[in-house]
Amino acid sequence: MVPSSSAFLFFTFWALLISTAVSLTCSSQKFTQNQVYSDCLDLPSLSSYLHFSYDSSNTTLSVAFIATPSKSGGWIAWAINPKATGMAGSQSLVAYKNSTTGVAVVHTYDVSSYSSIVPKDLSFEVWDMTAESRTDGSLAILAKIKVPADFAAKGTINQVWQVGPSVGEDGMLVKHDFAAANLQSKGTLDLNSGQSTSSSGGDITVKKKNIHGILNAVSWGILFPLGAMIARYIRTFESADPAWFYLHVFCQISAYAIGVAGWGTGLKLGSESSGITYSGHRNIGITLFVLATVQIFALFLRPKKEHKYRVYWNIYHHSFGYAILVLGIINVFKGFNILRPEHKWKSAYMIVIIALGGISLLLEAITWVVVLKRKSGKSTKPYDGYNNGQGSQQPLAM
Repeated sequence: MVPSSSAFLFFTFWALLISTAVSLTCSSQKFTQNQVYSDCLDLPSLSSYLHFSYDSSNTTLSVAFIATPSKSGGWIAWAINPKATGMAGSQSLVAYKNSTTGVAVVHTYDVSSYSSIVPKDLSFEVWDMTAESRTDGSLAILAKIKVPADFAAKGTINQVWQVGPSVGEDGMLVKHDFAAANLQSKGTLDLNSGQSTSSSGGDITVKKKNIHGILNAVSWGILFPLGAMIARYIRTFESADPAWFYLHVFCQISAYAIGVAGWGTGLKLGSESSGITYSGHRNIGITLFVLATVQIFALFLRPKKEHKYRVYWNIYHHSFGYAILVLGIINVFKGFNILRPEHKWKSAYMIVIIALGGISLLLEAITWVVVLKRKSGKSTKPYDGYNNGQGSQQPLAM
């Protein structure tokens, strides 16, 4: 019997440990004034927690929101959006540590748009606002809210939460990241059942951004450089004519088609993200589209090989091509910095670019050897891939 009792105690002990480990984190959280709430939720993103009690008789919502700023000295926010499910249009409670005193404070902000976030009274009544600085580095916002009549009638509210890196001296909030977790920090809170439903809007936006990024990385970041390499190096070999030309055209037209699709998804994302502007990334994208479009139409305006203006066409074609090559790679990396995917994706692209660069260096050396041998041999004018040696163009100009 003793062994059986020991075994029973052993399993009971581990069952208690396991049940504690899998229990909601919010259920173990305490407050300095020992406030007690009827419900608590581990919110699905940004390691955030919501404690709340709702009194339907007077439509009063008591809340305590806990989160950790994205950086030391940053801010946290919990909001109700009376009009939509996102941050734009929300009425927010924002907490941060006062830079002078180090004491946590809470203020109300009207987020009319992403470009207009100003300290302002909310559109509904709020009182007993306090903020707490917790020992684990997190902050807490505590308040009581008069739920608007239309939300009280439905029994649900649109909630949004967020964390940011810092606060300016004028009290202006430095914008938060736009990673997947930040975009998914919204949902519907059922005041009666105490349950929260996450919004799928963030997932859809992330998918659109991923599609945009993949299309542009493949087009401007890989296919265009590959097509340029074919035109610069493969045409040096007489046996590759005219195959090099058709491969070059195929790569560049394919890159253009995919790039236009990626550019279009970028425009769509911009129209759906009012107030969110990445000026550098956007301007380079527009420039790439214009340059590439001119390059494509240039195919129909190309003078014949013996035409006196062909040399000027070549200069223009090569200049635009190199500009697209450089700007495309730069903008892909800007996109990585904005989207912030898993590090492996950026590393994979860097490996591809380094590989293409290494191959280019190797081909550069090989083509120069071929050209020098040809010059010292029977040919007085080396084959240039455009006119079979009947002109002045050199083999290594793209």
